[in-house]
Amino acid sequence: MKNLILPLLLIICIHCSKSDGVASPRASADLVEVLPDDKTANFSKNELVPSPQEEPRENTPKKIDTISKKIIKNGEMRIQVSDIKKSLDQVNEALKKNNAYIQTEDFQNSDEDENLSLTIRVPHKNFDALINSFSNGIGSVLSKNISSEDVTEEYTDVSIKLANKKIYLEKYRDLLRRASNTKDMLEIQEKIRGLEDEIDVAEGKLRFIDDRVNYSTLNLSLYKEKIRSSATSKIGFGSRFGDSITQGWNSFISFILGLISFWPFFLAIPLIVFLWRKWKGRKKQK
Repeated sequence: MKNLILPLLLIICIHCSKSDGVASPRASADLVEVLPDDKTANFSKNELVPSPQEEPRENTPKKIDTISKKIIKNGEMRIQVSDIKKSLDQVNEALKKNNAYIQTEDFQNSDEDENLSLTIRVPHKNFDALINSFSNGIGSVLSKNISSEDVTEEYTDVSIKLANKKIYLEKYRDLLRRASNTKDMLEIQEKIRGLEDEIDVAEGKLRFIDDRVNYSTLNLSLYKEKIRSSATSKIGFGSRFGDSITQGWNSFISFILGLISFWPFFLAIPLIVFLWRKWKGRKKQK
């Protein structure tokens, strides 16, 4: 019996050792081959090639905005009307329709005419429509002058210089933070102050150009001449003759009053003549 058990135990041990010796080396080899590959792959993805979220913004190309056309439109109009007040109401109505407004207003009234001068600001897109509304229905257009000025090149030049000045300003500010002595700090601060002034001037110029481009300017003059109309022309010869007599008499009175205003000179003339004759008589006696 003992002779049978020992051979069986020997066979079982040999079988187990064979199965373990074949499977474990293969499995360990697979692990050795796979694990290093996975680690290398993860390293290259996470460290060698940064994700888009981790890339600094300074390395991304900035989009350069293209400047559209900058056109300044101005105009002048002189319109003869029969009633200044009524025409002004029509002007205000046209301004409301075109989102325009009156910037300045000047009224002059003389014996010969009435003149209302308006400086109007109107959105660029409504400029032509406003001109057309004034040309039709308000009165007789005596003169009209429309001009356009392309300032795109000037605007672009100022914009580029402004961008460069801002870059230099940031560089000087960075130098100021790293300055080690008072002399360097004062020199850098002076440079910064000069650049800030130049930047303010450039930005102000761009704002001025934008304002002139976005809102056109129209100088409108409403003119009413004070002359005899068709109604007054019906006055007869007698009335006109009486008006002429009155006007002549008023002119004569004005002349007399003008002469009277010179009375000191009239009193001085006889005195001068008397002194001159007296002096001449004495001269003859000698």
